[in-house]
Amino acid sequence: MNPINEHAAVITRRHLLGQMGLGVGAAALGTLFNGTRMSGSAHAALPDPLAPTLPHFPAKAKRVIYLFQNGGPSHVDLFDYKPKLLEFAGQGLPAELTDGKRFSTMTSGQEKAFLPEITKFARHGDCGKWVAGNFMPRTAEIVDDLCFVQSMTTTQVNHAPAITYFLTGSELPGKPSMGAWLTYGLGSETENLPAFTVMTSRDRQASCGQIFYDFYWGNGFLPSKYQGVKFRGAGDPVLYLSNPNGISRSMRRSQLDDLAALNQMNMDRLGDPEIAARIAQYEMAYKMQTSVPELTDMRDEPQHVLDMYGPQVNEKGSFAYNCLMARRLAERGCRFIQLMHAGWDQHTNLDTQLEIQCQDTDAPSAALVKDLQQRGLLEDTLVIWGGEFGRTPFQQNRPGANRGRDHHPYAFSLWMAGGGVKPGITYGESDDFGFNVANHPVQVHDLQATILHLLGIDHARFTHRFQGLDQRLTGVEEAHVVHDILS
Repeated sequence: MNPINEHAAVITRRHLLGQMGLGVGAAALGTLFNGTRMSGSAHAALPDPLAPTLPHFPAKAKRVIYLFQNGGPSHVDLFDYKPKLLEFAGQGLPAELTDGKRFSTMTSGQEKAFLPEITKFARHGDCGKWVAGNFMPRTAEIVDDLCFVQSMTTTQVNHAPAITYFLTGSELPGKPSMGAWLTYGLGSETENLPAFTVMTSRDRQASCGQIFYDFYWGNGFLPSKYQGVKFRGAGDPVLYLSNPNGISRSMRRSQLDDLAALNQMNMDRLGDPEIAARIAQYEMAYKMQTSVPELTDMRDEPQHVLDMYGPQVNEKGSFAYNCLMARRLAERGCRFIQLMHAGWDQHTNLDTQLEIQCQDTDAPSAALVKDLQQRGLLEDTLVIWGGEFGRTPFQQNRPGANRGRDHHPYAFSLWMAGGGVKPGITYGESDDFGFNVANHPVQVHDLQATILHLLGIDHARFTHRFQGLDQRLTGVEEAHVVHDILS
């Protein structure tokens, strides 16, 4: 058959039009998955040759650990002390606060009365940061190492779009996640583990029905090799790593070599980068057969380190276990480690469930920061702790139900540590009721631009051409790096 006719028989018109611009770099992309470069004494995988040349300037952070708290931690109960809430407790909110504001449908049309904190705030550390030390005692101990941002604000009032916005820069699913962007642009510091890993956990009472959607760590329009690899909390950490019965490692190697040869034939014929990504994923799976068992073998961890993470550290799938795994992944060269812990959605169980959430997450989060610090890793590791929004300063009234708070996107808190941020500071503040941002607002895209900046990336120049547009993590709106929090 004529080669042109043969090619036409296996490719659609839509595929041709969508992929024709990628052929120029296909050969280079194919070499990506076998090419290495020396980084000190260790090999490091090259970034995508089709990606922008990065970093744009010297980076302060090499990697990110994002401790994402699904559901929306209550800023007014944990980190944003507002005595006015007690003074006005039970009183209705003035119209100027609520007019034009959106909340979830669970409080639509309900009377809204101020609800003071259910915790006990006190000043902690040399910086004097107000923290609910009875619920967050370990976090309170390390406030001098943390940078609190108390003027976060977002556009979204429901969980899935709000989480998607934080992690992908868009409210709608389908865009690349932050981890995918960073591994696309910066490559990996390890050949034997994924550059982008994800672990999930839930509150102990399983009271939260939130779903961990795969697009929270998806690759979107970037090649599929950049999507996050999820480590499971039960059974084998990653599916299908073990060889089937009767298949030795040498036999698996031979099978992969033959499969790679077949895929390379298709790559040479079609020039589709996704075929090269498939080859790379098979190879990574083969390497992980030895690297993952070593990663998850905790027998080399000193007892005092395990004790620091708390009693749940030995329970696979717990937040404590995942935090320790995050440190082990970081010291092995993973670029972006995304932990997601659900259960912060206290609509009617604030008085019981909030404390449980804090017990599950407080000690492990603080231990991770201290562990990285004592190993010399915190300096170039950016740790982020926060959710998709906060909780309302008013009570969500439900007859016959316990007290709760609704979703609140207008002002909330998160903290960061290491990786080039100033320790022991608080940036921005909310108003007297924790309702609106009073000064120095930080939009979601501002936070993303700041994270990229710490990794040596100019967010405005970090783009990928897709559907005729230069797409970027921070979208088309104007975003600003928060320079005041940078060391």
